[in-house]
Amino acid sequence: MDVIWKATGVALLSILSYVQAYPSSAFASSHKTPFFCFGGWGDGLLNTTLFKGASGRNFGHNGATTVSFRSGGYWDEVLTTVRQVRDDYHPLVTIQFGHNDQKPAANISLSQYTRNLERFVTEASNAGATPILVTPLSRRNYDKSTGTPRIVMSLANETLATIIAAHRSNAAYIDLNKTSTWYLNAIGPENAFTYNLNPADYTHLNVPGSILFGGIVAELITQKLGTLEKSGYLRVNDKLKKNVDYGIYYWP
Repeated sequence: MDVIWKATGVALLSILSYVQAYPSSAFASSHKTPFFCFGGWGDGLLNTTLFKGASGRNFGHNGATTVSFRSGGYWDEVLTTVRQVRDDYHPLVTIQFGHNDQKPAANISLSQYTRNLERFVTEASNAGATPILVTPLSRRNYDKSTGTPRIVMSLANETLATIIAAHRSNAAYIDLNKTSTWYLNAIGPENAFTYNLNPADYTHLNVPGSILFGGIVAELITQKLGTLEKSGYLRVNDKLKKNVDYGIYYWP
C-alpha cells in the first residue's frame, strides 16, 4: 500500500481534490457561536481571526502522533471540552498530524495513520463537534540543487492519507500542505526561516509564524465553511490574505 501511494500520489491527490464534497451543512444550520479546538498554529488563529464571541482552545502538543495523542490523554481532553461546550457553542475540531507519525521510531504505517484519522473524525462527530481534517503544514526544508530553492515534499504521503481519510469518513478537509508549500516556494528560504521557532527548527513555528499560518488555516476554513465568515465569526487580516494570495512575504 505505502509503495503504491508513493508512485501514484500526485495523480490520485488531484482526483480526490476535484471530487471532494463539502460537508458543511451541519454548521450552516447551527445558530450557535463556534468554539474551535486547534493545534500547532492554534494560538495565532485564536488570537487574531476570531470575532463576535467565537472562541476556542489550543490543544497542540509537540511530538505527538495519532497514537501518542490518544494514549497520552490529550484526545480525551479534546472530547471532554467538546461535551462541555456543545450546549452553548458549536464545536469545531481541526485534526492535523503527520510530522511525527512518519518518523521510523513511531512505527506507524500509512494505512494505520489513515485509520487513526478516521477514528478521530468519528469520535469528534459523536461528541457533537464538526471535525475538519487538515493536511500537514509543510516543513521549511528546501532543495537548492536546481538553482531555484524549492520545498522538499517530505509529507506527500501523509497529505494524501489525510485526504483519503476525509473521503472515507465524509469529513471536511483543508489542504494546508498545498497552500503552505506554494507560499514557502514563493517567498524563498531566507524569508521562510524567519518563522522558525529557533534557527535550526524547520517544523515548529514562532509567534509570527503562528499568526501567518493560523491566518492561512482560517482562510482555508472559510472557503469550506463560508457561514463562519458571513456570520462574522472568522475573519482574516486583509494584508495577510493579500500577501499570501500573491506570494509576498508577510511579517505581522
